[in-house]
Amino acid sequence: MSSESPAIGGSDTDRDERARRRRIREFLDRSRSGAPAAGEAIRDRFSGDEVFERVVATASYEFSCSDRQLFLSGLAAGLSITLSFLTRATVVATIPGAAGEALSYLLYPIGFVFIVIGGYQLFTENTLTPVTLVLTRIASVPLLFRVWGIVLAANLLGAVFGAFLLAETPIFGASAARAATDIGAHAVETSWFGLFFKGIIAGWLVAGMVWLTHAVRESVARVLLVIFIMALVPANGLFHCIIATCEVFYLVFQGSVGLLTALFGVTLPITIGNTVGGVILVALLNYGHTQNSSLDESEQHDFKLQWFEWLFEQSPRDIETDGGRQE
Repeated sequence: MSSESPAIGGSDTDRDERARRRRIREFLDRSRSGAPAAGEAIRDRFSGDEVFERVVATASYEFSCSDRQLFLSGLAAGLSITLSFLTRATVVATIPGAAGEALSYLLYPIGFVFIVIGGYQLFTENTLTPVTLVLTRIASVPLLFRVWGIVLAANLLGAVFGAFLLAETPIFGASAARAATDIGAHAVETSWFGLFFKGIIAGWLVAGMVWLTHAVRESVARVLLVIFIMALVPANGLFHCIIATCEVFYLVFQGSVGLLTALFGVTLPITIGNTVGGVILVALLNYGHTQNSSLDESEQHDFKLQWFEWLFEQSPRDIETDGGRQE
């Protein structure tokens, strides 16, 4: 018995099956926050707008964290940064010459690997992620300063405590202690404006690294990005504010550098430089080349803050996303 030919476009069952698969695909390609988990045009590659949506989702989570969560996460990041200083000094002391220097550059990012994979809060990463919500006027400037203030204070406290451990306990051998002193002295011997401008490039690298890690889906790719980008900081004689604080406070606890010199002569110019590099060279430029597709035209009036609220609003709005839209 001959079967009938299916109607053009397939039977109702075929169309229902295709619709079901399409719904499954859309579900799998979105995280619970609404940020894309896969690219629309090419599944394993995100467009600039899609990367921006993923960064916005991260920023939304950061603004929703309590002060305690931000502080403890920032403290963990500051302590993790100590590992970069520890590893670099140990490698330079163990392997003399250019080979040791080159290897220390590649192992320098170990603290950043802990932070990126562990999801800790690092101030220089926050020159990108929370800024995106402020640029879209979903979060206010005072809320940005709240996140920055808590995270920076916790990062610095963790870095200073790490420096205390390295300086006051026998973690370093004699040769590693000498190498650590030389590393810390590099920042002290650099001029204020030298630290500032070197900090700008370092801030550019860190915020750019954050943007790129949001553009990949695999942890291996994230680790490789962190290693090869952050290795450029010591290789080019640049400075990261939290690591530099750990390095210079190692000298403070040894008694060779004063507290005010460490804070205002090293930490302050590098922090300002990192902030300028992250906000202007990455956050603003990357925001500018996207279409801000996380909000469509019909929603912008409802969810964007008024200018007065944007400048002075103290409490966060409830920000949830569904299918990439703020609700």
